[in-house]
Parts: sequence; C-alpha cells; structure tokens
Amino acid sequence: MQRETVFHQIAADWRACFERDPAAVSRIEVLLAYPGFHAVVAHRFIHPLYRWHVPVLPRLLSHVMRFITGIEIHPGAELGAGLFIDHGMGVVIGETAEVGRGCTLYQGVTLGGTSLQHGKRHPTLEDSVVVGAGAGIIGAIVVGANSKIAAGAVVVKDVPPNSTVVGVPGRVVLQDGKRIAETMVPQVDMPDPTVDAIAALKARVDALESRVRDVHDTHGATPL
Repeated sequence: MQRETVFHQIAADWRACFERDPAAVSRIEVLLAYPGFHAVVAHRFIHPLYRWHVPVLPRLLSHVMRFITGIEIHPGAELGAGLFIDHGMGVVIGETAEVGRGCTLYQGVTLGGTSLQHGKRHPTLEDSVVVGAGAGIIGAIVVGANSKIAAGAVVVKDVPPNSTVVGVPGRVVLQDGKRIAETMVPQVDMPDPTVDAIAALKARVDALESRVRDVHDTHGATPL
C-alpha cells in the first residue's frame, strides 16, 4: 500500500466527504458532525502507535473512538487515503484488514476474520471499492479495485477487479460492465422439502382413494 504522510491522508479523507456525500455542504458540519471522518482521522494517529508497539494505549484510544462514533477500527488496520465512511454506525474493521485509496464503506459493514491464527486473516480492499450497508467481507480475501459490494452481501471469496457482488454467499453478477451468467440456482427457485413432503402425502392419499373407489365399483359395496 502506498505510504503517505498522515496529513496528506487526512486531506484526502476531507475531500472524500464532499466528493461522495451530496449532503456535505458545510465544512464546519463535516468537521463537527461526521463520525466517519472523526473515526478515520483518529485512526491516522492511533495506527502509528500500534506500529511502534506502544502497549495498551492504541487499543484504548480505538475503544474510546468506538464509543464516540459507533465505528470500530482496530489499531492494526491499514487504511488508504481518501477513505469515506458514510453514517458509519456499526462498521467494524479488523486488525489485519487493508483498505485501499478512495474506498467507501456504508453503515454496518464488517471487514472480519474467520481464523484464530495470528497473521493475515482479514480482507484486503483494493482502490476505489464501495461496500454497501450491512455487507460482510470475511477472511483473508482480496476485493479487486473498483468493485462494488451490494448491501447485505456476504463475501467469502476473492473478487476480481471491476466487479459487482450480490447475495449470500456473495457472487459476481457484473464484471467489466458485462453480466455474468448464473452458475447456481437462485434460492427462491430451490425445492422446499416441506412442500415436497406434503405433495407426496397428497399423491398417496389420492392413490388410496382411487383404489377404494375401484373396489366399491367392482363389489357394489364399500369394503370394511
């Protein structure tokens, strides 16, 4: 990830608020009332403390910022310049997560891990990735540059650049502007075992009733 001074990164974060949020019309409003901007700027100063192996303090400061902003960013996460967290409540960014330049995260996004082992266990977002509200990107996977993750999607596999991902589990439906053919049966079209069981019982009852009618027609009386 390209290294820049903290102040260059903060300047890019500041510009991102105005470039990607139509509601951002006042500088003083962004400065005082944008929790996403506050969380990212605080992290710019907390992360170096983590890299310098300062004990306790980085995690304590990140905990305070979580209380203030509702956004949890582990001190070890690496955030590229120009990150915009819109609204942000419930956003969680794990220790080994890496976020490229110009990315956008909406509320409730999780960049989480699946392993209890030390080392890389959180996702890497390349430049200009947009992650919709409530989406989860889980594990040491890579989301390619300029990709979009739909709201509520759960991504557990690498995503190629310039892709759009939807669903649970997440699947690529657009890449380089071209639609990707479905390789799985949509969940709404999958068989319902309860309906199948009821249909089988109905068929069995119909068959038994047919046999009873046949016996009645043959012997002229209903069998005992």
